[in-house]
Amino acid sequence: MATGQFMAVLGPNGAGKTTLLKILSLLVKPTTGQIAINGQEVGDHLVKLRREIGVVSHNTFLYPNLTAYENLRFYGRMYDVPDLEQRIGTVIREVGMAYALGDPVRTFSRGMQQRMAIARAILHNPSVLFLDEPYTGLDQQAMEILNEVLKGLRDQKRTVFLITHNFDQGLDLCDRVVIMARGQLVYQASARGLSAADFKDIYMSHVGGS
Repeated sequence: MATGQFMAVLGPNGAGKTTLLKILSLLVKPTTGQIAINGQEVGDHLVKLRREIGVVSHNTFLYPNLTAYENLRFYGRMYDVPDLEQRIGTVIREVGMAYALGDPVRTFSRGMQQRMAIARAILHNPSVLFLDEPYTGLDQQAMEILNEVLKGLRDQKRTVFLITHNFDQGLDLCDRVVIMARGQLVYQASARGLSAADFKDIYMSHVGGS
């Protein structure tokens, strides 16, 4: 995966997508092989390289009784983010949540929590961002808002690894698309010029009854 590339990974449940994400985001150690982030193998650089990574998963890792601002301030101090107040202002505007900065996270809808999870994940300005099915549980309006947030991340030339079940959204956002089945990468290609209908046929030919 090239620096600044937006990659979408699709596959049936149980294909190994989330496990792959956990390995690449350094949350799980692989049994074999090597992982390199920005060209640097993990080795003894685990802590340093984790600072280059942002993760959005099914768990938002937000504290429900804290406000949006308090959550971002907590994570910003944990990562020693320079000019923290300014950075909080920047990311909260990027995800369209400035209006709720002083509100407790427990009062947020699922869509608002997902946007806050992205704000948390990009707060320390990581060069690589991993997103595990961020559209899960969102209504149509929340999906459209999240799409705009992700397009903004793409335009910033961040390296983004997106796991999704939605062909249209995946193809609309990504530079490259990957299909996983039975724990293997069975297809990968440029998304340029690839329609959702064509990709569905490709997907079914590789996944079949998985």
